[in-house]
Amino acid sequence: MPNPSGRQRLGTFGEGHARRHLEAKGYVFVTANWRRSSGEIDLIMLDGRYLVFVEVKTRRGDPAGRAEESISDAQAERLMAMAELYVEEHPETDSLVWRCDLVAVTLDASGRVRSVQHYPNAIVTG
Repeated sequence: MPNPSGRQRLGTFGEGHARRHLEAKGYVFVTANWRRSSGEIDLIMLDGRYLVFVEVKTRRGDPAGRAEESISDAQAERLMAMAELYVEEHPETDSLVWRCDLVAVTLDASGRVRSVQHYPNAIVTG
């Protein structure tokens, strides 16, 4: 397996931190990095009767831009389409309502987590 880039390591670190943050809030982990040819969902979690598709954005400080400001309309549409595809492929989720959340992880200059912000139902289209 190739050596992951710094960006990939940063993303993996942020996703792990986001998962632990959500689990501490009572969410239940379903899967991570669910991929299809059209894209990827970072985390899929359960929040009671909600199936939650989570986009994780990790940034090193504010000069890189705030993580929660980094989702384009095209990314939002792609995530929504991926969520619909997941639900189609997993009929066991039929009884669940689903939504797309954002977790923004910001690191300080030394690489320590400075803040974690969770935005439920943050990603919508239309």
